[in-house]
Amino acid sequence: MLELIMNYIVWDPNPSVIHGWERPPWYSLLFAAGFVISQQFMVHFFKKEGQNPELVDKLTIYMVVATIVGARLGHVLFYEPAKYLSNPIDILKVWEGGLASHGAAIAILIALWMYAKRTPGQSYLWVVDRIVIVTAMTGALIRFGNLMNSEIGGKDTDSDYGIVYAWDTEELLSTLKVPIESIDPYKPDDRQNELVGNGIVPLNIDLEINKGTYSLEDLESTLRRDIKYALTQFNSSQDYLAEPVESPLDMSISDKGDHYLVTVRTFGRTKHPTQIYESLSYFVIFLVLFGLWNKYKERLPDGLLLGIFLISVFGMRFVWEFFKESQVDFEDSMAFNMGQLLSIPLVIAGAVLVARAMKKGVKPIKN
Repeated sequence: MLELIMNYIVWDPNPSVIHGWERPPWYSLLFAAGFVISQQFMVHFFKKEGQNPELVDKLTIYMVVATIVGARLGHVLFYEPAKYLSNPIDILKVWEGGLASHGAAIAILIALWMYAKRTPGQSYLWVVDRIVIVTAMTGALIRFGNLMNSEIGGKDTDSDYGIVYAWDTEELLSTLKVPIESIDPYKPDDRQNELVGNGIVPLNIDLEINKGTYSLEDLESTLRRDIKYALTQFNSSQDYLAEPVESPLDMSISDKGDHYLVTVRTFGRTKHPTQIYESLSYFVIFLVLFGLWNKYKERLPDGLLLGIFLISVFGMRFVWEFFKESQVDFEDSMAFNMGQLLSIPLVIAGAVLVARAMKKGVKPIKN
């Protein structure tokens, strides 16, 4: 078990739930699951504190719209304003990616203010204190969705620990103009002696290729040229692989009767699994917030859970950003990236809320 934790893994899950189908992707499924589960938690909160549970449907609409619109506009305004403002119609193309949690957080706070203003008997801070509990849980699921998409990965670990993201390479190789039946990147068991602790680790890729009209000699010549090009000349290959540019491709091909089996022996770059770091962080925060609510419920001073949420979520976000690759090029020259800069005022706001709440103290038990 310790060897598994301290050593690298090759990661190449299909982003789609059903192999061969583009829809539904794991990310969308986990995103939606977060809202469904959150809704059930909110019904539980409302019932336990004497609120009308039917209002949860109304609250959910505010949350869903705010999360999607806020996350999208957050990315547009904070990360790539020139790109999207020059072609505004692209803002609507959410399926192409580009969501920012800071934008979602701001939009949710605004939406909840609008909800509370239109809902008698529920103060703004009371609503937000319950929402942040389920938001932390949803955040954990969304980051797991990022992992399934092999996106928002981390920087090189420069050690044998980490993840080798192989999905982009698998997709790239699938475009080769030969009848490929399957592609399987994996960690080879017989190349452990090639580990030197510098973050460049052995990676094998098996390709099963339909014979068609290809002779073994012609196929080998074509593949050596095209695979070498694919593993060295694309940005994704350079980011995730470490195939030597000058040396010949280390490849073997064998006749398996109804198909050819090609084995490419190359190297991958170990990356920090920052999606896992964040997902686990948010889940622990969810457990802490839920535990506090479960113990005190309506006795909690207003704003306490929101304050703890802002400090812990965006405090951890600030830390994990040190391990992440830059999302956009302009961040490369910054001492702190955009995610960290946006986290600082939210952490400060959380500290103010916690200080105010602690000054008020836990409310007395009602007789």
